[in-house]
Amino acid sequence: MGYLDDEVKRLQSIIDGIEGRVKALETRQSGGSPSKATSEEIRMILIGPPGAGKGTQAPKIKEKFSCCHLATGDMLRSQVAKKTPLGREAKKIMDQGGLVSDDIVIGMIKEELENNQECKGGFILDGFPRTVPQAEGLDAMLRSRNQTLQHAVELQIDDALLVARITGRLVHPASGRSYHTTFNPPKKAMTDDVTGEPLIQRSDDNAEALKKRLATYHLQTAPVVGYYQKTGIWKAIDASQEPGTVWKSLLAIFDGDKAKAGNAGSGILSKLAGRS
Repeated sequence: MGYLDDEVKRLQSIIDGIEGRVKALETRQSGGSPSKATSEEIRMILIGPPGAGKGTQAPKIKEKFSCCHLATGDMLRSQVAKKTPLGREAKKIMDQGGLVSDDIVIGMIKEELENNQECKGGFILDGFPRTVPQAEGLDAMLRSRNQTLQHAVELQIDDALLVARITGRLVHPASGRSYHTTFNPPKKAMTDDVTGEPLIQRSDDNAEALKKRLATYHLQTAPVVGYYQKTGIWKAIDASQEPGTVWKSLLAIFDGDKAKAGNAGSGILSKLAGRS
């Protein structure tokens, strides 16, 4: 049995090596750079309750990887405004007071990945999937594009702290910039630092509404977290920390990917070298 096991491992390492070379050749043929196609592309989901910091961290990830940030609400509004076939279909459903189907949302994500230049460096999904069927549908769509998710990162934070964070939140509607009366106040009260335009407090940013939203979030999200834990791509970050510390935790996850890729590559090379 020992000889057979060794032989299987040897053949697997050769196959892995050949696959790596084929991918590199395909990348070169398509005019891309190997590093961009492998280590520098990101495909991830950000999971977290309202106020956990997704809106703070996503722009930093977007800048680092030159990728697109697909927040489902924004994407839906954009598709409706552009009057795409999916946007028109979604508008019809919303006008009748219905919920847009999973298939439509997944179709919109696919359309963004195919047509949005920002998505060449990968994507961050924010606000989707919220259910296990949505997660399964997303995986199926990505498989059809020969892609898989790399990370499902959950920003974890205590509900009581979230209530304190959210009830003091102020927003600049045009840009989405957010402030906080206690933790991150604007330079001038109720005024956006960049444009000087007035800030607003969203109508649902109050303690009672937030507690209802959090109860719904936990009910919906627990099975989705379980789904990604089983696939092995789930990671949790303590989102009660300073935003800079949360960012360092995210960087550690991304750097861990590079280290694993490097170790796998060196293992294959050493095995092949030993057999040559």
